[in-house]
Amino acid sequence: MSERPHFPARPTFSFELYPPRSGDAEAALYASIAELVAASPEFISVTYGASGSTRGLSLAVLTHMLSTTSVKPMAHLTCVGSSYAEASGLIREFLDAGITSFLALRGDPPAGSTEDDDFLGDLGSAGELVQLIHRVQKEREPFRFGDVPGFPGAKRVESGEKVTIAVAAFPNGHPRSRSVEQDLDTLLAKEAAGANLAITQLFFHADEYLSFVERAREAGVTMRILPGIMPVLSIRRLERIIELTGEETPVDLHRALESAGDEEAQRRVGIAHAIELGTSLLDGGAPGLHLYTFNQHSAPLAVLRGVGLLDDAARYPSLEESDIA
Repeated sequence: MSERPHFPARPTFSFELYPPRSGDAEAALYASIAELVAASPEFISVTYGASGSTRGLSLAVLTHMLSTTSVKPMAHLTCVGSSYAEASGLIREFLDAGITSFLALRGDPPAGSTEDDDFLGDLGSAGELVQLIHRVQKEREPFRFGDVPGFPGAKRVESGEKVTIAVAAFPNGHPRSRSVEQDLDTLLAKEAAGANLAITQLFFHADEYLSFVERAREAGVTMRILPGIMPVLSIRRLERIIELTGEETPVDLHRALESAGDEEAQRRVGIAHAIELGTSLLDGGAPGLHLYTFNQHSAPLAVLRGVGLLDDAARYPSLEESDIA
């Protein structure tokens, strides 16, 4: 078994957002960002639409956080269908804007295409995108000058700024994977390519994540693997998540949401489920939680309070005790 990696002493938390689709959504998003930033997350990631459809909107949200907050923004990037030149230009655009954290994803086939079609472009995997991000950054900033302690005005050559590159992990298997072993080999290859963080696809039971991490460590993966969870606040949202991810329906959660009745009762059920899941993950050794927010702040912050990662309750008057009852 590989040596256990070094993780922060205290579990971290982070959030995922998506770009706004209207003016009203933009105002609501920036209000949520202010609340999420106040909780001091490790980072906030922003999704990237299929085939770059939201590039400008994603970059606007990322640069807003970079210029107005102290929280590290993380850019999602996909490479499907891109040439090396196109992908390199996109990476440089984000780096030039000051973004140094990325979630590297291959991306899904374009609408109307299947895995059997020729759609990949020059980059066939997330691992190749990881390598390209590192290469572009090294070419852009091979070194920099740092101060020499005790010698005012003196400078020394240092390595250029490093980038943080996260990749996706799939506790219940990637839809295109033939086996658990293939999933683990792919994750290990991403780390070998230079990835230094993994964030999981959604799942609904703690043992799915914990057993996956145990197998990943035995396979030699050493980077942090953050569990990605979402407060599922309605039956409609749960069914949509299942449709998008291909995960099996969590019967216990589905029944609880059905029995809850009205929207507010379903909301309480979803938050309580996420708190129970998050608590089990942290008790099992997870190094933190990554929360998919649906661009809302109240439910994710209620989950963090419920699992004990957000201590200053008085700082967040918008959260009511009913949120975590």
